[in-house]
Amino acid sequence: MHKEKVQLVWFKRDLRVEDHVPLVEACRRGKVLCCYIFEPSLLNSIEWSPAHRTFLIESLIQLNEALNRCGVKLYLFDGEVVEVFKRIRQSVNIEQIWSHQETGNQLTYERDKKVSRWCRDFSIPWNEYPQFGVVRRLSSREGWARQWNDFMSRPLYPKPEQPQSLQEELEFERPDLLVPPKIDSLRQRGGFKNGLMVLESFLQQRGRFYSKEMSSPRTAWESCSRLSPYFSFGNLSIRQVWHATELVRSEGITESGWRASLSAFSSRLRWHCHFIQKLEDEPAIEFENMNRKMDGLRENEFNEKYFEAWKRGETGYPLVDACMRALHQTSWINFRMRAMLVSFSSYHLWLHWKKPADFLARYFLDFEPGIHFSQVQMQSGTTGINAIRIYSPIKQVLDHDPQGEFIKKWIPELEPVPAEFIAEPHKIPMALQKKLGIRIGTHYPAPIVEHSTAYSEAKKRIYAWKAKQEVREASKQVFLKHGSRRRPR
Repeated sequence: MHKEKVQLVWFKRDLRVEDHVPLVEACRRGKVLCCYIFEPSLLNSIEWSPAHRTFLIESLIQLNEALNRCGVKLYLFDGEVVEVFKRIRQSVNIEQIWSHQETGNQLTYERDKKVSRWCRDFSIPWNEYPQFGVVRRLSSREGWARQWNDFMSRPLYPKPEQPQSLQEELEFERPDLLVPPKIDSLRQRGGFKNGLMVLESFLQQRGRFYSKEMSSPRTAWESCSRLSPYFSFGNLSIRQVWHATELVRSEGITESGWRASLSAFSSRLRWHCHFIQKLEDEPAIEFENMNRKMDGLRENEFNEKYFEAWKRGETGYPLVDACMRALHQTSWINFRMRAMLVSFSSYHLWLHWKKPADFLARYFLDFEPGIHFSQVQMQSGTTGINAIRIYSPIKQVLDHDPQGEFIKKWIPELEPVPAEFIAEPHKIPMALQKKLGIRIGTHYPAPIVEHSTAYSEAKKRIYAWKAKQEVREASKQVFLKHGSRRRPR
């Protein structure tokens, strides 16, 4: 029986039609079969959550609508990728496979190696294109910034014109998987249309004081771009956002705040790819210390009781706990507060970074493996090339939430606490606790560690470790491989 020839477009974390090189290139070569595969190994992983699935479904619904407007059908399948490809091949003749490169976790890395072997076995070309400014098989970090700029400066790819799409039904399709999810008003909604609205509101209104207001959990919710989940699911491309940002910058906005904010945001786009490049170059940092001479720093002292209190937002440090509780309900917190959470777990609680990293991956709606594992290691002090940052959860309150507005929103039991005690409610005199109707240790936990003691002990230990000759030598090699350096064009 003659089987129809198709170009198979495999959507992964690139759920859009704008600036989608594989889609356009496949459509130029013949009839396309566009598919998304629900992979059990990923959906059941420790890093996947119901919030991720909801955002995914919302993204797929909008992708399906956009493809339909182009005259293309989106096929949905359930199963591991190679097995699905085998079944597709029984029905149609796959001439080529088209997709974006993915710098993901070990699961996607191993999956892609299986796909590559399968393609070789059946002589099916697999065409992969970069969608970030990440360079595969990079030989040296020298000149990376120039390559990033060159990639971003290229014109955006248009939508495919008059594509030919396979329209027949395949018996193992799963269109029933595209059930509209229940709307959660506390979390961002997926899809490229929602992403474009968020981008427009940031570049036209919300981003004016981005550079000044992104650090405080009170102001970051509005002033931060909030584009990160749309990058992680590929609803928007980095290049698309870079072009939009540069266009606004070129218009010469004169209102105070905009110039510094747009410059800071543009640098964050480069920062995004810089960190993903680290995982691309060294996949092992998902599991191992970036500086292997830091092995043994914390691994053998993991305190499960501390870990559980940290996860629940019950450490007795209000800003730490408010951030964790906000994260549980909204799947987002701003960068400085993420850094504080990791710093607190690493230094005050002396927890090795891997378990906290996996926990946060599940709760960050914008989980991006390359950024996530690199940043967690950076904040925990195991890279060897970054400054040691031990955040004081008390000073962070004084700097960013002195009246306790954010804290009281997420920890309502602290509502009666006066501002002078909001950073350290355990210091409220007993008589005043009674008058306020709150008992520290009952209504809200007392601190699980004493700040000054934990801070000084952590500082002493981490600097003593960094001073070791073998650690310093290893750090030089880490910098050569992963360090940021920009040279003139």
